[in-house]
Amino acid sequence: MSRNAFLLPVNRSVPVKLWWPNGQGKQTGYELSVGVEVGGGSTHTRTTVYFRTVELIQEPIAGSPGLSFYFRINGRPVFLKGSNWIPADSFQDRVTYDVIKNLLQSAVDANMNTLRVWGGGLYEREEFYDICDELGIMIWQDFMFACALYPSESSFLNTVREEVTHQVRRLKSHPSIIVWSGNNENEAAIATDWFHIPPAEREVYRRDYVQLYINNIREIILREDSSRPFLSSSPTNGEESVQEGWIAENPYNPNYGDTHFYSYVDDCWNWKNFPRTRLASEYGFQSWPSFSTLQKVSAPKDWHYSSDFTAHRQHHLSGNKQMLFQAGLHFSLPVSTDPLQEYKDTLFLTQVMQAQCVKAQTEFYRRSRSEIIEGRGHTMGALYWQLNDIWQGPSWSSIEYGGKWKMLHYFAQDFFAPVLLVGCEDEEEFHIYAVSDLQSNLSATLQVCFKL
Repeated sequence: MSRNAFLLPVNRSVPVKLWWPNGQGKQTGYELSVGVEVGGGSTHTRTTVYFRTVELIQEPIAGSPGLSFYFRINGRPVFLKGSNWIPADSFQDRVTYDVIKNLLQSAVDANMNTLRVWGGGLYEREEFYDICDELGIMIWQDFMFACALYPSESSFLNTVREEVTHQVRRLKSHPSIIVWSGNNENEAAIATDWFHIPPAEREVYRRDYVQLYINNIREIILREDSSRPFLSSSPTNGEESVQEGWIAENPYNPNYGDTHFYSYVDDCWNWKNFPRTRLASEYGFQSWPSFSTLQKVSAPKDWHYSSDFTAHRQHHLSGNKQMLFQAGLHFSLPVSTDPLQEYKDTLFLTQVMQAQCVKAQTEFYRRSRSEIIEGRGHTMGALYWQLNDIWQGPSWSSIEYGGKWKMLHYFAQDFFAPVLLVGCEDEEEFHIYAVSDLQSNLSATLQVCFKL
């Protein structure tokens, strides 16, 4: 089997309309027809091509240690607004075009422009990326390695090279994909010793990491696709991780790269508990889906918060208690003489808690875009965990299994809006921020009313 490539030059003097992310412009494409004649036979194909550039900018910032970390699309800095995508179902034959389209359209309807395809899932089918191209959803594409230590034997690396080469060749023509990422959280796993590796063996695992993600996956990306950046992991310190031999001492350093941040014990309404990071690529809080969604997979004996069903569906350690704890910080927990009503009210309250928590954190990241405080800031992305769900159970998603929006997704329409007003209290002072993604100046009048 041979593989030949040819280049089709496009004269720079010929004006072409660019592909833009959602909220930044149109997603203009052009039809390309290709015909080949060989030995008296011929074949023809048509496809849609797009024009856009992407750069990952990591450079010094005045008044701040570390480096910036943001994406420039067609020469324009763009704040990434969105979430993380996981497989839409445990059984992929259930996932239809309409299921994918509904989920992606829901992301756009909530003013999102980016989804991160999580490395613990799967490489999505062609329709997923086609729809993202059409809707202007930028994709942060992980390779499918997550939260684990992987071998470096030649037999395994051979399969990895085949896998990565195939996926890059299959997907690289999609303008929606703006970055390749080697894995999910494996740099952090080694750096912070998730797996309690004996000190004498740690260097072996560090070498295996570099062998897999740098000497193999990165080399394939450099050979196959020079049109978009590559990150070795997420989270990562980016260029700083490179300088430290690809595994940074602290991959969660907010002055570099992207960060993942979760805290279920601190008050989620207090913005001071959040890291003022360069780009937040994972954060979130759990909630339960609505009763109508759970009712389809449960029986009346399951309909209380301490049931075996409630415990079985929860796969996050202490997750059910953490939801009630956060809710209890600001609300009275449901109490009713009707056990079913109390259960329904509790499910609802977890969604109220989740929506308010993610709102507070996202608004903090958006207002941190243009300021440096105590050396930190210049945040250029907020991707909460997670958009969709794989079954009917408690999770971090804003859309329930089946496509129903949780309260969080309705909130996202507002906190990801092109123009956002954010108020926050700091040391007995009340600050109001106006945040705009628009490309033109906006004239507005702010009216502040105090009610005692």
